[in-house]
Amino acid sequence: MSRVYYQGPSARFSFGPGLMTPAVKALIWINVAVFLFAELSPRAVGIWFNQFFGLVPALVLTDLRIWQPITYLFLHGSVGHILMNMLILWMFGVQLERVWGTRFFVRYYLVAGIGAAMVTLVVSLLPFSFSDATYVTITIGASGAIYGLLMAFALYYPETPILMFLLFPVPAKYFVMILGAIAFISAPRGDGIGHITHLGGLIAGYLYLRRLGGISLGRLGILADLKYRYLKWKMGRLRKRFNIHSGGQDQDWRDRIH
Repeated sequence: MSRVYYQGPSARFSFGPGLMTPAVKALIWINVAVFLFAELSPRAVGIWFNQFFGLVPALVLTDLRIWQPITYLFLHGSVGHILMNMLILWMFGVQLERVWGTRFFVRYYLVAGIGAAMVTLVVSLLPFSFSDATYVTITIGASGAIYGLLMAFALYYPETPILMFLLFPVPAKYFVMILGAIAFISAPRGDGIGHITHLGGLIAGYLYLRRLGGISLGRLGILADLKYRYLKWKMGRLRKRFNIHSGGQDQDWRDRIH
């Protein structure tokens, strides 16, 4: 788990960006609903559900189950799996949706997730021993899209420090580089984690943003960002007008840990 230092008018330490935005909230609800359905169904139904909607390269390429590169994003294997993915979605997705707007955020999320699936399919066809295992293994989870969000966050806020492993702050750009290196080194191990899909999410997200103008892509969401900042300024004025204080009189950033 990681924490993010969000830089505002005055520097403060914050666990997450605040209230959820529409797309982030909808994605979390969908993922939770699908997870509960699979968990609460009879075991045979749950197994079939994962095999039918999870990403299995062999089935996509031979049986043409072309829906799997999308549907696998909404399946999770355990409470810890979905909890971690949804937590990261909230922590980083909210800020990006505020900057981009909901429409572009959803598009990017799907591009990163589907792109991660495409990378997984390609790697499964390579002449390596771990590729053979990938070819017949079920991949589930939103991690491909989540890693794409992490890449976007690092491009927009490269110097924002993130507490890696809750131990030490690392600038977002280096944080993502480390995650990419871990995924690349760990891919051949076959430890039951979708490292190839994680790496694919980083690659797909980066290529998509670069194609649309790279870091300067912020202009696509400038109106949404300006609207958010205006509302934030307006709420600040209303708080002052009605003498409402969110964190007491002490302005120390340590009092804003949440």
